[in-house]
This record gives sequence, structure tokens and C-alpha cells, in this order.
Amino acid sequence: MPRISPASSEAGRLLAPLVPSLFVVIWATGFVAARFVAPFAEPLTFVAIRVTGVALVLASLALVMRAPWPQGRAGWRDALVAGVLMQGFYVAGVFWSVHRGLPAGIAALVGSLQPLLTAMLARPILGEYVSRRRWLGIGAGFVGAALVLAPKVGAADASGIPPVALGACLGAMAAMTLGTLWQKRTGAGANLVTNAAVQFVGAALLTIPMALAFEAGRIENVPSFWLGLSWSILVNSVAGILLLLWLIRRGAVAGVASLLFLVPPVSAAMAFALFGETLSPVQFAGMAVAAAGVAVASRAEAGRPKV
Repeated sequence: MPRISPASSEAGRLLAPLVPSLFVVIWATGFVAARFVAPFAEPLTFVAIRVTGVALVLASLALVMRAPWPQGRAGWRDALVAGVLMQGFYVAGVFWSVHRGLPAGIAALVGSLQPLLTAMLARPILGEYVSRRRWLGIGAGFVGAALVLAPKVGAADASGIPPVALGACLGAMAAMTLGTLWQKRTGAGANLVTNAAVQFVGAALLTIPMALAFEAGRIENVPSFWLGLSWSILVNSVAGILLLLWLIRRGAVAGVASLLFLVPPVSAAMAFALFGETLSPVQFAGMAVAAAGVAVASRAEAGRPKV
């Protein structure tokens, strides 16, 4: 096993606080990518190509690194289940909802509701302690999300939120929550690279049949499609999932999930700059309330086992 020099250890310690911020920016680009590629490919087809590409990249990286693969049927099963939920149902649901007219910033906001479900389930499933202050922060995030969503659900104007697309995005968020909890419970000793590779194999096993069953496989051979696909594979997926798994391993689930409250304003800013998507003053206020919830939740004690 290679030795880690003191200088490398110190550099890692100094860079560790920057990882959450980097994760938020990378994760936010996923919702923008969904909006960016919507005119050039059907959503399930794009996701099937994307997750297959990510699986190949990660598997190649694992072979170069000689990283250990899961041991036994249970190890493979656990990684595949996490992948079906976190990279299959979640990503497919987000891309499908954005393709059906859900604004990228709103899709990101729905994804940020994950901490509410995570905190509710982390205690009974994992035995994690969730303090009152953290509940207060999560509650503030929920109120902020309601301020953004409630006035626009079903509205007939251009800023309206299609109910079916919103429902699909909510289902995707629930799948991500269950996948995060499953990963935390079963993936503590797994190698990050090989575990992620197997996860994307699981996602491919889900999304390829879905794309074949429900879509015609339409993609447009234009530079914008290939740019969006390359970014989605190499940055949003490969870099993003490795950062997410690293954060899940190092922190309490509820604390890691609370980072997602920061994704909506970042995604909304990107969507405004790239596509001209706008939000009303009330919706911006809702995002501010959600971000304030992060400030409260991130300072609260979490992860202490129930005794």
C-alpha cells in the first residue's frame, strides 16, 4: 500500500473544506445540462447514453488504479441498487421533467427538498441523531421551496410549472433520498471508484430498457449535443458522483443532503445567464429562505448515534 507523505496529507486537509462548494457548483450544472440538451435528444435516450458512458469511464479508471471491486453477491447487489436509485430513477426523472417544461432552477429546488425526507428517514433507518436546530433549518428550506413552487404550479403563463413534470421530479427526489440512505448503510467499506462504476452499470440496466420501450432514440448530431454529453459524463457525473460519495462517507447523511439547498440559486443563476429563465421576486425570496435553512442546518450537530 503506498505511503501518504505529510505534505500530501496536509494539502488534503486544507482542500477538504472546499469540496462541498465544488460539489454544489458541479451538481448545479446537471440541471442546466438537462435544459441545454433538451432540444437535441430525447431525455431517456440521453440518460441511457450518459450513464453507459460514465460506467465505461469509471471502469477504465478503476482498472488503471487496480482498485478492488465489490466482494461477493451482496457487494455487487448493494452498489447496483444504489445506482438504480441515485443514477437511474433520479437522473432520468430530472431530465424527463425538464424536457417536459420544468425550469432548470425549479428542478434543482425540488432536488433540494431531499434533506427533508433524508432527515425523516435517517434516524429510524440509520440511527443518526438529527438535532432540533437541524430540523429548524430543514423546515426553513421546506417553507422556502413552498414559496417558490406554490404560486406557479399549473399556471398557464410561460413561468408556470407543469404538474406532471413536477410530479416526476418529486419522484426522482424521493429515489435519490432512498439511494443516499442505502449508500450510507451499505457502502461504507466500498472503494469509491469501483462502487460508483457499478452504480452506473445499475443505472444503465434501468435506463436502456426504458429508453427502448418509451422513446424512438432520437438524437441530433450537432456540437451542442456532444458538448452537453461530454460535460454530463466527465464533469457532472464522474466528478460529481465521486465527490458526493466522498461527502456521504465523511459526513452524516442529513448534513450532506443539506448541501443540496444551495444548488437551486446556483442553478437558477446559470439558467438565467444561459437560457433567460426568470423567477419572480417571491420565488427569489423562497430560495433565500431555503439558503438560510442551510446556514442553520449546517451548524447543527448531526450524525450522533441514538443512545
